[in-house]
Amino acid sequence: MIAGQEPQFHAPASMTPEQLGDHLARLVWESFSDFMTDPTMAALLTRLGLMDGDGSPAGRVDEEALIFLLWAHTRGVQQAYRDRGTADLARRALDALHRAVFEDLVSNGMNRSELPLFEQRVSARYARYGQASEISDESVGSTVVAHMTGDGGAGTDGALELATWAISVTGPLSDFYTEVELVEG
Repeated sequence: MIAGQEPQFHAPASMTPEQLGDHLARLVWESFSDFMTDPTMAALLTRLGLMDGDGSPAGRVDEEALIFLLWAHTRGVQQAYRDRGTADLARRALDALHRAVFEDLVSNGMNRSELPLFEQRVSARYARYGQASEISDESVGSTVVAHMTGDGGAGTDGALELATWAISVTGPLSDFYTEVELVEG
């Protein structure tokens, strides 16, 4: 997706948690693909020294970008369903999202024995991003950059740019979430 371009989502009136989870998994992977191909993000990664000689993201970028986008979608769902009396159904949808993404990782080469460690990293990042989100979007961006670079003090360059990009990608989903009623399957 090109920054500033709003995706068009046509939500069905209702979905089961499992349907929403599968749909969210596709959205996470689309966002991930967009991140990896967006010229603005490529320029940011280059500035941060996170591109290898072939122009591909290096180091932890792939994993950290995926975890960040999972968190952003998770947070959007939590916020959308928090006050609608469907928190349990939303939690089930998020469980389905994570199961689908983790299975996709295994299908694409991750050793199943690596999943528990990956899940621990996801949980740790979610906690850090949650704390940062209580401060500001830029703080979340700083946290993501710090994890991508492996340097806790490196998070300020490009942090707002990264956060703004993520908001432009995930922000339009709030309408989608509010239009979908979660129902038992």
